[in-house]
Amino acid sequence: MSARRVVVCYDISKGRVVKGTRFVDLADQGDPAALVAGPASAGADELVFLDIDGDPGGRAAFLAAVRRAAGAVSVPVTIGGGVRSLEDIEEALAAGAAKVAVNSAIVDDPELLSAAAREFGSERLVASIDARRGADGLTYEVCVAGGRRPTGREATAWARECAARGAGEVLLTSIDRDGRRDGFDLELTDSVARAVTVPVTASGGAGSPEHFVELFTRTRTAAGLAAGIFHDGTTTATAVKAALTRAGIRTPEESAA
Repeated sequence: MSARRVVVCYDISKGRVVKGTRFVDLADQGDPAALVAGPASAGADELVFLDIDGDPGGRAAFLAAVRRAAGAVSVPVTIGGGVRSLEDIEEALAAGAAKVAVNSAIVDDPELLSAAAREFGSERLVASIDARRGADGLTYEVCVAGGRRPTGREATAWARECAARGAGEVLLTSIDRDGRRDGFDLELTDSVARAVTVPVTASGGAGSPEHFVELFTRTRTAAGLAAGIFHDGTTTATAVKAALTRAGIRTPEESAA
């Protein structure tokens, strides 16, 4: 297994960073460009900026804010949210994104992912998948529109299709765990990570460095993502990496040494 990465996420609404629980009850966290220069981003291997409004009317302001933030850091940036077309992907890349995450649009039109992979290359494309446990308690269903619309697609099967269509990575969010800080959904994450050959980033539920240790010791996940615990000072990416090192889990810094 390659080095495990720690990713800091910024959910952005109306040009401001926000954080909620299970995709609702959003609270303002601050300006994106200011936050990336602070302790929240220290030690991160990557940053993710998600436009949770997905409003075409506010797209220019979102991209402008992300462009300023991306220019202030030296780590790769992924942009997602509101991406509906090849033109949107091109604009996100022009704004400084190393990768672009696509969610609802590829569920509605899977061919968009195939076309994007041909146009921009798999290494620039991330299939963003939001999933919650189904009524049977055994399977996980993909949801879109900020988790509000169930799709009938099973998460593991959909991840496998996304990888086959050209996604270079999967960003997997547990809606059930989002904002709860009681640990990642290990069952969901490991199921998807075992089903695909591309890297999977787990999101939703991180509350402490120990949760990242648990994630990487019990699943094949390539990266763990969190937002609130970094923004409010509960912990830092640097502290998470120290915990990983103590647990014998390799980080990118150790790989480069």
